[in-house]
Amino acid sequence: MSPIARLTGVVAERGPDWLIVDVNGVGYLVHGPVTTVAGTKIGAEIALHTHLSVREDGMTLYGFASADERRLFQTLIAVSGVGPKVALALLSIMAVDELSYAIASGNAAALSRAPGVGQKLASRIALELRDKLTAEPPVGVAGDSSEVVAALMGLGYTQAEATEAVAKSELPADAPVEDKVRLALSYFGRARGVG
Repeated sequence: MSPIARLTGVVAERGPDWLIVDVNGVGYLVHGPVTTVAGTKIGAEIALHTHLSVREDGMTLYGFASADERRLFQTLIAVSGVGPKVALALLSIMAVDELSYAIASGNAAALSRAPGVGQKLASRIALELRDKLTAEPPVGVAGDSSEVVAALMGLGYTQAEATEAVAKSELPADAPVEDKVRLALSYFGRARGVG
C-alpha cells in the first residue's frame, strides 16, 4: 500500500494529464488518466485514490477517481514493459470495467488503441493478466453476445457502442459469431444513415 493512499483537497491547477491539488496550503502534483483530469474544475474539491511511485530519479504521485481504477493501474504496472505512462494511457481510453473485460477476453486489438501500446505489448498484457481479471460480459449483454462485443471492441468501437449495437440488432441465437458481428456492424451503418 502506498504511503499516500488518498488525497482530498481543492484543484489549484490542471493540465492535460495532471492536477495540482491544494491540501491545506500544500500543492501536490498528481498525474492521472485523462478522463479523471478532464472531469475536474479549478477551485472544486476533489478526493483521489492515490499511488506513490518511488524511483531513483524521484517520486511521482498518481491519482484515480475510484479504488478500482487505482487497483487496475497497479495490476497493469506489474506487467513487464508496462510503466505508469502506458497504464495511464490504457485507463484514459477505456473505463475500468471495459478495460478489464478487454484484457480478460484477450482483446489485444482494443488495448493497442492506447498511445504507446503496440500489438506486441497489448498481447503481453492480455496474456499475463487474463487470468487475474474477471471476464464478465458488459452489463445488459447476454453471455453468448459477449464474443460479439469483444470482436467489435477489437475493431475499434468502445464497449458502450458495441453493447448498444448488440442490444439493438436482432442477432439470431444459432448464427455463427462472424455473422452476428456482421449484423452488429450493419447497425452502425444504419445509425449513420448509410445503406
